[in-house]
Amino acid sequence: MPNDANTSGVLEEALERLHASGPEIYEWRLTNHAPMVVEALATRGRSASVHRWLDAYEERLDDFPDPVSPVTDANWHAALGDSRRGADWIGYFLRAIGERPWRDVLAEWWPRLLPGMYGGSTHPVICVGHAVRVITTSGETAPRLAELAHGLGYWAARHHPVSGVAPLAGAPDADGALDAVLPIGDLDGGFTARLARVDRLPVWSADVTDPDEARRRLTELVGASTRRYATHGHGNPTMLVHAATAPNAVLRTLPALPRALWVPSLRAAWTASAAVTSMYAPAEPVPYVPATGITAEEVLERALAHGDEHVIKFADTAVDVGDEQSLGAALRAVELSEPLRY
Repeated sequence: MPNDANTSGVLEEALERLHASGPEIYEWRLTNHAPMVVEALATRGRSASVHRWLDAYEERLDDFPDPVSPVTDANWHAALGDSRRGADWIGYFLRAIGERPWRDVLAEWWPRLLPGMYGGSTHPVICVGHAVRVITTSGETAPRLAELAHGLGYWAARHHPVSGVAPLAGAPDADGALDAVLPIGDLDGGFTARLARVDRLPVWSADVTDPDEARRRLTELVGASTRRYATHGHGNPTMLVHAATAPNAVLRTLPALPRALWVPSLRAAWTASAAVTSMYAPAEPVPYVPATGITAEEVLERALAHGDEHVIKFADTAVDVGDEQSLGAALRAVELSEPLRY
């Protein structure tokens, strides 16, 4: 399918339009998904729909947050995970990427940020994954590099590690390991409250030491978690999307990272996917209904017509995976989710 991200100029216009807004909406209660969606639409050859979609979403946007105090190389430790410092962190990364090659900045900060990828309901790493994809596949531009800075800054402000998780017996493949994930006992509360109750997860890929094997296993995880949505997405149609899109963001970032970071990236991605699965698992799966003959183009058109930001981003991941059940899972997201009114 065509990629018009580099020819239309629409993505640059949309990102510049969005960078006047903050990374969260509704008074910093939910993530601003617009940068991720417009990148997906442009990369998938649908730049003509970008501004129309953004016009419908724009009423949710908040102004860019006020700065508190500059983040520097000397004081960043104290600012990490301070959600009040979103503007400060974005300013830090805008300066860093303006002064140094973006790959160097990413390589320095990825291992610092990776343990805290659960903050912001995993959206910050997804923002970074979208920004890295368009830069690596379609080239560097000032708005794209600025979007990477916004994503890294959002991640640093919402940095939230997980600890104290006991290992459970896993399985040799990603499908089996996800099947072995046990639901948390108390399903009340939002993402942060539920995350605090994740105290045991199956072990998977802990023995991997080779970077190429880590990439293969991460690809397997993205496929397994995407297909699983077809039978389990009703547990929470919005939040279970992230069991697939978060590890896919990590997978999309691997080519821009030093190979030494691929193995820890796999481990963090597995923990995130498994944690989301545990937090929102349904009581029982439903039978998979095959989407015989469906094409990637049709799935993207259905997702765009539906308009929900999570549906579009999940369809984008399903197209990456590409098999029939993954495409069917994207249609399941269309079926389960509330559409955006254009």
